[in-house]
This record gives sequence, structure tokens and C-alpha cells, in this order.
Amino acid sequence: MTGWFPTSPCGPECLPVAAPDAGVVRLGRVVRTTLRLAALAGAVAAGAILAPAAPVLGLRRLERAQAIWCGMLLAAAGVRVVVTGPRPAPGSLVVANHVSWLDVLALNQLVPVRMLAKAELRTWPLIGPMAARAGTVFLDRDRLRALPDAVAAVTGALGAGGCVGVFPEGTTRCGRDLARFRPAAFQAALDAGAPVVPVALSYADADGGPDAAPAFVGDDTLVASLVRVAAARGTVLTVRVLPVQAPVRDDDGPRARGRRDAARRAAAAITGALPAPADDPRPRPAVHPVPVPTAAVGALVPLAGVEVDRVA
Repeated sequence: MTGWFPTSPCGPECLPVAAPDAGVVRLGRVVRTTLRLAALAGAVAAGAILAPAAPVLGLRRLERAQAIWCGMLLAAAGVRVVVTGPRPAPGSLVVANHVSWLDVLALNQLVPVRMLAKAELRTWPLIGPMAARAGTVFLDRDRLRALPDAVAAVTGALGAGGCVGVFPEGTTRCGRDLARFRPAAFQAALDAGAPVVPVALSYADADGGPDAAPAFVGDDTLVASLVRVAAARGTVLTVRVLPVQAPVRDDDGPRARGRRDAARRAAAAITGALPAPADDPRPRPAVHPVPVPTAAVGALVPLAGVEVDRVA
């Protein structure tokens, strides 16, 4: 572990509080959750089956297929995506705040991006190989010495005209505020002469209020998060594409100055675009415990590579 390793203050206390349901409402929630989990499993399986054909599709068709597949996953999860702003140009460093695993799908639906991701993702069954095939740049966050190689890989991808997606906070938060943006990835934009495109991601519930249910924080497991997202009603993910920023290279000053300035400007833009935290004394909207049939959850367990408490 290094001092660079990012940590998040968010945990279970940030997530909505469970509440009991009436019988009919509970039944509807169980049915909705089960159908969405089944749809998610089907979409992931379809992607895994078709992935070996990727090399013969050609770049344009592959990028289109990737965007369609990510849209299918979001729709299967019951998440409606609203995009404001222009599509990032080729060769852009796309930087966003990080709340959920849904963020990656939303960015790839917006524009095909190679993600900078934690190295642990490579070991996840099915998801790891698919991420590697998509050109993900993996970073071992426990080894500070691995950082220059990751930055060089991002620089190369940008220089080749590809978009690279980065979550500069380095970890997920519940969406109520932003962590300091780590500047390392912005060095790649400076070295490649690439534009930086800040993207603000925010989640709302069916009533339009801030929604922490999609947050993937603390010791949350992927399956628990999948069930919580599938159980939610009317989740809306707003993707705000903000004005392009051109990193300013200062050849006469310290090398770190340019990337730190770029990180601060991107963080300020995203902070200004996110909905203000609601100073609301009322309790957070409840996410109700859902007894999901074993078959529906079991179909997702091998894909997530984690254990889950099964409900018969």
C-alpha cells in the first residue's frame, strides 16, 4: 500500500435505508428486480459470446457494437440515460466523477473509450478478459512505480486518436461531493497534446431527487449493487458533457504544475455542473430488501466473481 492509494469516506451509511413494503408493492418489486437481473445476465452473456468476433468487425463497427451493448446493459438495469453536451472528439481525455460501475457503461455509450482501471479488474471472471479485449489500461494502485507506464500507455492511446476515460478521484463516492482529482492522468493529455473533456455524472430517482442507490462504495459487493440497482424505480443517469479544456504545458516551470492545474480546472468544472447537495432533513428514499429467486442471482454470480447470500 502506498500513500498515493486513493481512499473514499463513503460506505453503507451513504446508501438509502431499507424500509418494509406492503404485499402488492413488494411483489411488484420482486418481479421487477428478477426480470432486470435476468435481462442483465442475458446481455452480459450475449456480449461474451459475440466478443471473439470483435477482430473481424473493423474499428467503426466494433465501436458501434460496444456503444449498443453498453446501452443494452443500462436499459436492462432499468437506468435511463440523459445526455447534454456534444460528443467528445477523437483523441480526447474524458474525465468524470465516479459513483458506480454504471459510469463506465454510460461513458462507453457516449463515445468508445479505453478506460484506465484498477489492476484487480483484470482478474474478475469474464469481465476482466472483456475489459482487456476492449483495450483497458490497467494500473496497479499498490505500486507507485507502475504509474509512469500507465501514463505512457494513456499517452500512446491518445496520440493514436483514441479516447481514454479516467476517473481522477481514483475511487467511487456516493455522489454528494467530489474528492481531489489525482493529476497523473492529466500528464498524458499534456504529453499527447490532447484535449480534456470533463463529464459530470449524477443520479436521480423517479421523483427527481438525488439517488445514492447506484453508488458502489465501501465493502459493497457487485452482486449486492446489481440487486439494489435492479430494484430501484425510475433511476435516471444524467451525463453532462462540459466544454473542452486545453491543458497548458509550462516548459519553463515544474513538470507537475501543468497537470495539477489541468486536474484542478476539470474538478472545478464538474463540481459546478453537478446538482447542489440537498440540505434536506427528510430521510433518504428507501431501498427495500428484495428476496430475489436463486436462479436470477445465480446467473450473475459467475459473471461477478463474488459470493452472494442466496434466497430460495
